[in-house]
Amino acid sequence: MATINWSGVYPALLTPFDNNGQVDFSMYKINLDAQIAAGVDGVIIGGSLGEASTLLRQEKKELLIYSKEIADAGFPVLVNIAEQSTKEAIDQAKEAEANGADGLMLLPPMRYKASDEETVRFFMDVANKTSLPILLYNNPVDYKIEITLDMFEQMLPCKNIEAVKESTRNTMNITRMINRFGDRYKILTGVDPVALESLVVGADGWVAGLVDAFPAETVAIFRLVKAGRIQEALAIYRWFMPLLELDIQPKLVQYIKLAASITGIGSEYVRAPRLVLTGDERTTVLKTIHDALAVRPVLPDYLHLKTHADANWA
Repeated sequence: MATINWSGVYPALLTPFDNNGQVDFSMYKINLDAQIAAGVDGVIIGGSLGEASTLLRQEKKELLIYSKEIADAGFPVLVNIAEQSTKEAIDQAKEAEANGADGLMLLPPMRYKASDEETVRFFMDVANKTSLPILLYNNPVDYKIEITLDMFEQMLPCKNIEAVKESTRNTMNITRMINRFGDRYKILTGVDPVALESLVVGADGWVAGLVDAFPAETVAIFRLVKAGRIQEALAIYRWFMPLLELDIQPKLVQYIKLAASITGIGSEYVRAPRLVLTGDERTTVLKTIHDALAVRPVLPDYLHLKTHADANWA
């Protein structure tokens, strides 16, 4: 059974496209190489930022296989599962495992507001059909289904449901989870503008968005916090905040892709029905990006920093 150390920064990777709407694997490699060089601890492909709603199943498969070819052995590559039916979710989980995925991020059923009972059954049915470690995505703001503490209680028997991407935007949930379950479920904060606070109160990791454009700054914040160097992390975080807030906007994909294109590790092409930014909106986002770049901080030597959870770090 695959194992994942649910500590560190896990980018929700963008899916770069060319101007014909095809997956741009050369640009994908540029971004993945930048993430690895910055010290991320794993990656997630085909998530919301990866434009999961428009990715073909074959494209996700090709991205997974390509990622495993690029990354060093032991570097975790997770596949996002966001499907309408239990059968399709199980099929994709099995396919991901067969193609070398190290873990799964699993969303509640899409396009149907399942009851608590239905949601728990969905998660457990998928988990019972794969040996891969699973990160549940708890995002009631965008997906209208909250995974409550009582629901996590019901899923305790599923040992491969190991972690949660905590995106309720309520940092109290982190303390509530720890108080109730100890370290049974690892917690990864999933909302960039509350990431530092979440890490300070006990989140184990960070599923990040702006990392797609600014990998070094993101990893530096994580490692500084976990090394107890809070003031240094806070200085970077305050600089980063106008950019991090791009992660909680309806057009977060376009905003972050534009940022990645400006920093040279992405392109702004999106897949329809999304459209690239134009007019005043584009001007506003570009100003946010360029204003930040004009005062981009010099980072401390963060790559050597290690914490108690760093057994898998080089």
